[in-house]
Amino acid sequence: MIDSNTEYVMEKVGAIVVAAGKSERMGGVEKIFAEIDGKPLLAHTVEVFQRCPSIDEIVIVLSQSKLNIGLSLAKEYHWSKVSTVCPGGARRQDSVNEGLQRLVRCKWVVIHDGARPCLTQKLITDGLREARDSGAAIPAVPVIDTIKIVSSDSYVKDTPPRDKLWAVQTPQVFRFDIISEAHRKAKDNVTDDASLVERAGHKVKAFNGLNTNIKVTTPEDLIIAEAIIKSRKQMGS
Repeated sequence: MIDSNTEYVMEKVGAIVVAAGKSERMGGVEKIFAEIDGKPLLAHTVEVFQRCPSIDEIVIVLSQSKLNIGLSLAKEYHWSKVSTVCPGGARRQDSVNEGLQRLVRCKWVVIHDGARPCLTQKLITDGLREARDSGAAIPAVPVIDTIKIVSSDSYVKDTPPRDKLWAVQTPQVFRFDIISEAHRKAKDNVTDDASLVERAGHKVKAFNGLNTNIKVTTPEDLIIAEAIIKSRKQMGS
């Protein structure tokens, strides 16, 4: 492996699928391996990247105790683009950093939550296109609910203008040198990679995400995700 990743291979694109979380809101269900339409949730997620022509390499990040399951799935489903299944870290950003260390000579990195199985190839290619100018792009959808800022004692402090609020999703796309620098400089905990890039002083472009690109966090979300996936199959998409 070339540590600096400066020797790029013809704009090579690597994907990091982050799935090392603890499924704390799933009522004892290991969401990343829960069955959706006949196969594990993780398989639905990874196979979008496997089929996407824009993706050259995939790294899957799992908790240490789940590595063997991930390796078995990669073999079972013939994920030829998966180069590594590696253990994550204590925080999400630590897990992403573990994935970054294992990509080989990539110019672009697509980082995605393993628990979002309803992404599309178009979302990946849209992100790569939008990232060309600034080096960083994230999918997002306008917030439709009114948002309140609430104090620690549960009183409303403010109501920000809804037209300026967007809910951010993954896959998030970055030039390798930008996201690597952001992780090297990281000091605080963040909830997404774009926050690290912003704090490092880089501009991040937002582009239209998908309302169906849900993140599975509760048992009810599994039902919704399965309905979305089955609906797409029936429509042939």
